[in-house]
Amino acid sequence: MHKSGFVNIVGNPNVGKSTLMNALVGERISIITSKAQTTRHRILGIVNGDDFQIVYSDTPGVLKPNYRLQESMRKFSNSALIDADVLLYVTDVYDSSEKNADFVEKVTETPAHLLLIINKIDLIDQIKLESLVEKWKQLLPKAEIIPVSATERFNVAMLFDRIKNLLPESPPFFEKDQLTDKPARFFVNEIIREKILMNYDKEIPYAVEVVVEQFKEEDKIIRINAVINVERESQKGIIIGHGGKSLKKVGMEARKDLEAFFEKKIFLELFVKVEKDWRNKDMKLRGFGYTLD
Repeated sequence: MHKSGFVNIVGNPNVGKSTLMNALVGERISIITSKAQTTRHRILGIVNGDDFQIVYSDTPGVLKPNYRLQESMRKFSNSALIDADVLLYVTDVYDSSEKNADFVEKVTETPAHLLLIINKIDLIDQIKLESLVEKWKQLLPKAEIIPVSATERFNVAMLFDRIKNLLPESPPFFEKDQLTDKPARFFVNEIIREKILMNYDKEIPYAVEVVVEQFKEEDKIIRINAVINVERESQKGIIIGHGGKSLKKVGMEARKDLEAFFEKKIFLELFVKVEKDWRNKDMKLRGFGYTLD
């Protein structure tokens, strides 16, 4: 008997969805920073065993859209409620159930097996945890509640086993050696964007979209040209920095992670381009891989 299924991970920003996804997959699939809106797409991570295949899907944090890019991000989150066999609603010990209450209401209607994951429990005591469990039992009575610490790997193996038990009987949906549905260029984009999120403040990281224009793999090296798109000339200057120092730092940090990711030497060239107001332009968003319809 072979089991396969789609396990979708949803929840508010900054509750640790991507950290949990990476822990469950055992590979670095989603980028992780302390900033909200780090994840912009639905990203699949595939775990294979002899008699099972789990297709995890990490989604953007649920937010009320302020511009077209965020509308697309919210669509990714909403679609995850519909096509899951198992739905992981991730909260944490500081998260508010009132935030995006309309989305929580939709979660109650999911036909999927519902697991409510309380993350970051290493940061509180047992009494506070018991109080949180009771609160969530009232809000999501049909959910099975599992407390975890994704960073400390506490209860992650137990959660993995529970997910595996809930999978329906099915042949695999993807090849057994496949780790994700995303191409190599996607991970180049994400790693560069992660470094921008880590190195710049305020609005700058959210005004950035990275596009790989060249990905040329040779025997011993991968040559990559990538463009960092920003919305305004002033942002371009900040990204580049005095004498190009800021851009060089991003490039060095990204190259180091890319070499670890691809296990190969990387030659990386970065360019910065102004695409005015790209977050509100449908044509640009579609070109960058966002779904708007």
